[in-house]
Amino acid sequence: MIGTGFGAPGVVAGELVFTTIMSGYEEALTDPSYHGEMLLFTYPLQGNYGVSGDDFQSDGMWPRAMICREHWDRPTHHRLNKTLNQFLLDEGRPGLCEVDTRMLTIKVREQGVLKAAVAVGEKDEIMDLDVVGLARSQPDISSQDLLRDVTCKKPYRIEGRGKRIAVIDLGIKRRILRSLSDRDFDLMVLPAHSTIQDIEAAGPDALFLSNGPGDPERAEKAIQAVRHFAGEMPIFGICLGHQVISLALGAETFKLKFGHHGGNQPVKDLGKGIVYITSQNHNFAVVPSSLEGTGLEVTQLNASDGTVEGIQSKSLDVIAVQYHPEAYPGPHCTTDHFFSSVVGVMDNKKGKHGKDDKNGKNDRAVPGRG
Repeated sequence: MIGTGFGAPGVVAGELVFTTIMSGYEEALTDPSYHGEMLLFTYPLQGNYGVSGDDFQSDGMWPRAMICREHWDRPTHHRLNKTLNQFLLDEGRPGLCEVDTRMLTIKVREQGVLKAAVAVGEKDEIMDLDVVGLARSQPDISSQDLLRDVTCKKPYRIEGRGKRIAVIDLGIKRRILRSLSDRDFDLMVLPAHSTIQDIEAAGPDALFLSNGPGDPERAEKAIQAVRHFAGEMPIFGICLGHQVISLALGAETFKLKFGHHGGNQPVKDLGKGIVYITSQNHNFAVVPSSLEGTGLEVTQLNASDGTVEGIQSKSLDVIAVQYHPEAYPGPHCTTDHFFSSVVGVMDNKKGKHGKDDKNGKNDRAVPGRG
């Protein structure tokens, strides 16, 4: 398929996934969970409000390429710092537009996630490349160690007056850190490869597993940590963290046909009998039947395909969700539900650190990953 390139010239390969969000390309392109993938936007117009940098979810762009129907290079917005084209140039990532994104989306929905490649550059040079061969020869995403690229290089602290949470950074979004920090937790953010001893040295009152890219079975150290600390302290997780917790406690995961990416996924809360609209970004899910005997209870299901969206264990103080309750941008109806549940569990635990000041407010800025 031939289209018009923008951004940086180059040849890249990755799994082609699509997102249904209608706004928020700045947040999506800086979400580390897209590492190893090429991101196709179903909404046709991208770039019309430019890039501000204020809403970055990490320090840079993670999808290996961006594909859209129409790229707009004359944006208008009062927070505008650069165009989308300039952002991709600065990040060294190619973009492709003026292609039939509807056809590509239908193809992914019918055939599943596709291995793909994008080549942007001078036409004479590009036409001589075996782009199809590059797409076919790339390694399966489950064989790639993506976590080492997205995790922080060394531990860091975000101070708070409340109880301490050890956050395992599997590719964490800044908005998750902000959501925890706003509730005044004292956060010790640790790399994905942190050992049980590293976590113990942080002296946490709870463990939090973040979102991130790729196959959850690759998060071996995090799985070991959850298995070790389950029952000793509360454990929370979002997205990849939800899958890691499930694996650690004996469940299984599988790869979805084309994943859930976007801001309009319906999730039914089994206890309340209501449906939330959620933001999601994942290619793997928990096998429902494998949760039997693990001590984990299914609390929420995807109303479209029945996949597991929430788990808990009251005896182990475990709460995890597959979607993104921090949702920035996106629907906010699950934000208070999840983080209030975290606060509720922590309020009932005797803390090792900080003051249990429910009225305190931490307004410090959340730093980028080191």
